[in-house]
Amino acid sequence: MKKLLECENLDVVVADRCLVRRLDFDLCAGQMTCLLGENGTGKTSTLHTLAGLLPIPSGRVLVAGKSLDHWKRRGLARKLGLLMQDNEDAFPASVLETALIGRHPHLGLFAWESREDVLLAESALTQLGLGGLEKRQVETLSGGERRRLAIATLWIQDTNILLLDEPINHLDPRHQLQILRQLRQLADQGKTVLASLHDINLAKRFFDRALLLSGDGNWQSGPTREVLNADNLQRIFHTRFSSISHAGGDYLVAN
Repeated sequence: MKKLLECENLDVVVADRCLVRRLDFDLCAGQMTCLLGENGTGKTSTLHTLAGLLPIPSGRVLVAGKSLDHWKRRGLARKLGLLMQDNEDAFPASVLETALIGRHPHLGLFAWESREDVLLAESALTQLGLGGLEKRQVETLSGGERRRLAIATLWIQDTNILLLDEPINHLDPRHQLQILRQLRQLADQGKTVLASLHDINLAKRFFDRALLLSGDGNWQSGPTREVLNADNLQRIFHTRFSSISHAGGDYLVAN
């Protein structure tokens, strides 16, 4: 498989605490990878390090075969998109204006969005159930609607690497499934997805691989069918898990 992002002996450090040590890990075209761990174990920090928002104290990250520190921000934004855990709107803006931010890496220095850019944004908003809200002010949206708007903005950035910090946070079950199915479609089209989340069974259902963080520097990765088991989950979440079978499926439940 084609490697779109590579980690080599990468350390993730926050406030002099090494959360992830010597991470060797690849994100390949066509794959979805889930990032799991307790609160505070470094999921967000890992995503931010991979996106170039945090310094790399040791090791390196390669994007399309090129070291992360050799990319200019605009060029990197055409290759890699990051969905933050929380979104803050510094200025008043409409839903459409906010979605169009995703096109900025593709515009010239003084260029305005084209009609094609607007059509892309409108299509993404419709796919995410926000059609008809283009003129609404962002501050009038519900938390779930705002989350889907952030995802639409990432969609139209049109990158091959998608890093998502809790993409289904604030979403009801229907929209959780909708987002995960759409991510699956993007991966099947040759993109790669790394997403943090807390729902173990949705991770098993939609993701090909898993990266488990312990918070003490240790980590484990591999196919979800091998890595996501009761023993591993008990180790990283410090609570017991049981495997149960229901309606032809196997589920992991915390007890």
